[in-house]
Amino acid sequence: MKAIFVLMLAISLNTWAVSAQQSNITVLKTATGELEGTLISPDKNVSRTVALLIAGSGPTDRDGNNQGMTNNSLKMLAEGLRQSGIASLRYDKRGIGKSRSAGLQESDLRFGTYINDAAAWCNYLKTELKFKKVIIIGHSEGSLIGMIAAQGKNVDQYISIAGAGQAADKILREQLKNQPPSLSMTINTILDDLVKGKLVEQTPPELNALFRKSVQPYMISWFKYDPQKEIAKLKIPVLILQGTTDIQVGTADAQRLSKALPKAKLKLIEGMNHILKTAPLDRNLNIATYMDPTLAINKELMEQITLFIKQ
Repeated sequence: MKAIFVLMLAISLNTWAVSAQQSNITVLKTATGELEGTLISPDKNVSRTVALLIAGSGPTDRDGNNQGMTNNSLKMLAEGLRQSGIASLRYDKRGIGKSRSAGLQESDLRFGTYINDAAAWCNYLKTELKFKKVIIIGHSEGSLIGMIAAQGKNVDQYISIAGAGQAADKILREQLKNQPPSLSMTINTILDDLVKGKLVEQTPPELNALFRKSVQPYMISWFKYDPQKEIAKLKIPVLILQGTTDIQVGTADAQRLSKALPKAKLKLIEGMNHILKTAPLDRNLNIATYMDPTLAINKELMEQITLFIKQ
């Protein structure tokens, strides 16, 4: 864990208010640029409990949105927490939204960079803002980032939402298993090398988009983390949440995480999809919710999170 937090030594922080109410823009200054987040506190600012919300993979911003896919899932989660008397901080990952200036060259980015950023936010909330209790809530890829950052001393509870239960290389093998036999064999060989930490000099043209040389260092750094091994290291209270109509991450993943840490609380939420909305399994209807910012997030999700944090 010591290596994971080395970059934190170069971090300084600055915060300013953008309104006289409960929402503040917060900036994390790092050696490679600024990360921006939104800190929301309950009315009268009496809460000494705060949740750090970590977004999923790709260009997902602090509100849970991608370009062309506005659903405001994480923004709604933050507002739900505020209504329950719990503060929250959600942030744009480096290279995304208002944190774009902190983006690294693809060949320089590592999975550990995201872990360092999450750990630094936790340190700030606990030591600078003096929150008594810090909870990490990691969504999708943010689940793995969060469970590793939660191994630090500044985190009191951890919540996984729609988190993968296998290492990323195994997920890719499953997703690509229906390719033609010759291509499938090549994919597995490339993945085997990356898992071993070996760069692959040449890849077939049809696989360059996935395995281009500039992204391989990131994949190598990502593949070394097994969610089952990482969650088993946690000594703090853990809640695992998974929707039954999630077409991106299945309930089997939640079961794997639960098996790895039997003391964790597992809750399968009937009818909740990957972006925390109530949706059917039908693919088209499910995906339609990804672009509906008027649809509220699942009610039971908020109930389970609030109960866990306050118990």
